[in-house]
Amino acid sequence: MSAEPNPTMATDLAAIHARLKAAQARNVPDFEQRKADLTRLRQAFKARLEEMATVVSADFGQRSRHDSLIADGMTVLSEIDHTLKHLRRWMKPKRVHVDYRFKPGRAEIRSQPLGVVGVISPWNYPVSLALNPLAAAIAAGNHVMLKPSEHTPRTSDFLRDLLEKVFPADRVHTVIGGADLAATFSELPFDHLFFTGSTPVGRLVMQAAAKNLTPVTLELGGKSPALIAPDFPLEIAANRIAAGKLINAGQTCIAPDYVLLPKGQSAAFIERIASYVASCYPDLLTSPDYTSVINERQHARLLGVIDDARSKGAQIHALGVGDVSRRVLPPTLITDANDSMKVMTDEIFGPLLPLIEYEQVNDAIKFINERPRPLAMYVFDRDGARTERTLNETVAGGVTVNDTMLHFALNDLPFGGVGPSGMGAYHGLHGFKTFSTEKSIFYQARWSGFWLFKPPYKGFADRLVKFLTR
Repeated sequence: MSAEPNPTMATDLAAIHARLKAAQARNVPDFEQRKADLTRLRQAFKARLEEMATVVSADFGQRSRHDSLIADGMTVLSEIDHTLKHLRRWMKPKRVHVDYRFKPGRAEIRSQPLGVVGVISPWNYPVSLALNPLAAAIAAGNHVMLKPSEHTPRTSDFLRDLLEKVFPADRVHTVIGGADLAATFSELPFDHLFFTGSTPVGRLVMQAAAKNLTPVTLELGGKSPALIAPDFPLEIAANRIAAGKLINAGQTCIAPDYVLLPKGQSAAFIERIASYVASCYPDLLTSPDYTSVINERQHARLLGVIDDARSKGAQIHALGVGDVSRRVLPPTLITDANDSMKVMTDEIFGPLLPLIEYEQVNDAIKFINERPRPLAMYVFDRDGARTERTLNETVAGGVTVNDTMLHFALNDLPFGGVGPSGMGAYHGLHGFKTFSTEKSIFYQARWSGFWLFKPPYKGFADRLVKFLTR
């Protein structure tokens, strides 16, 4: 995003944007077109699920087929199915209450498409985090320009080919390129810009969009805590945290980023995580279910985070043997971590997990609140009153109680961050609303008392004002 825009590239992107804008203005998609578009997308995508898993794995070097079919496959199909089921109702104008002062007039809210939406998608879930916002934008009646990640080039080509076979070129257009293209893309006068990625790049996207006052949805990241209450079964918490952390080898924006657990339980927690890893990934180097780090730069970054923690006094607990040449990084727990270490200040985005012990639950809540608001939080607690207090006293984009990550998969829950972890939300109805404008409409009745309220203000006008302001 820091690259200088290329004038020729800017002209080309502007021309594409203009074509989509003109096409959307000529033919604002009605319900039948939106339904047909989404149905074709679902059918085409479903037919190529195995191909999708193969190309994503090729981009990663090794990625679990099941991770891809669930996280990049099921989530898209589920989102489209949910949207098709409810879209007609979402599109209907909503009658709203009219105060007695304005009766017998009536009022409604009508959802209308914004126009042309830009979507910049990331590399970690390169299919679902491209197609889910795209599907929501199509459901709302928009045309879309998609810029997928340059770090997953095979998947980007797959997406472009898929979408070219489903949509006319003036309804959905995929552009391929690196940071220079992304910078230019962000400066286009979109009617809405949707970005998923890191917080630092999100700041640049928002800055670029501000030149056109383009509204943005930023799905960012941060450090998502997992808080284990004193009497919660440690083995259950460890298994569920490990499951959420190790899908995609921790390269997930809502993966648990650190664990807060009662004082003295770190050793037992490590033992249980080690048991989970041994059961699920008996040999990391041969397991088809363990995912590689996406590229050499990210792998080197994660090794640097480990070295930084070790050099500053942390204890490193690697649960297996990795392979630098294949970018296989073993699950690694870190104890005695502190805020001088990158592992506690930077989003990890890999299979590293710091363990922080606390004396009282209030101390753990204070620890969370002293840090930027996270995209996700996980609370493991069977005490209902204490769980409520934890939920009420902390702020996060989303929460799963007694498990990890599952709130993301529910179509009726909005997904989005708070402050440094993002702004805006999508999924289901919330995605439809993100890519729509809600037009407020008041219908005046044939007869209205307000026609009697006019200068000179005396007599009846005085009595009307006195009545209305009583």
